[in-house]
Amino acid sequence: MDQVDQQLIALLRNNARSGVATLAKRLGVSRGTVANRIRKLEDSGQIVGYTIRLRPKSEAADIVAWMSISIEGNDARRVSFSLLGEPGVSSLHSTNGQWDLLAELRVASLAELAQVLERVRLIKGISNTETSIHLETYRASLKQDRSQERA
Repeated sequence: MDQVDQQLIALLRNNARSGVATLAKRLGVSRGTVANRIRKLEDSGQIVGYTIRLRPKSEAADIVAWMSISIEGNDARRVSFSLLGEPGVSSLHSTNGQWDLLAELRVASLAELAQVLERVRLIKGISNTETSIHLETYRASLKQDRSQERA
């Protein structure tokens, strides 16, 4: 999987309903290239399906974990694109301090979490990780409380 494939997966993760023309324009490649790459990613099992995202309170009881990631040298952009192409990564944040990135992982089981961790740790440019499983939220932010009242 090259950088264009990783960027394509990142765009599809953001909006799986994006049209081929829109994806081609954002990637700077032809529509035929996008269509062929999507077909190859599906045929190889890299893309196994398309889904919807629900509000957090509507989601099934997933296992959520937070992975702090340290990046070697100046590989942040490439590592970020790789992480955004990983199905288990639901969001990715840049940070300051000891860690360069914070990834929210969402999986259905501990076995699936182990597989995600293994794949992420194999990404070239990642020097160190630390993962914590989210056990419980005691208080959501006031902004989140207000948005849920409107829903």
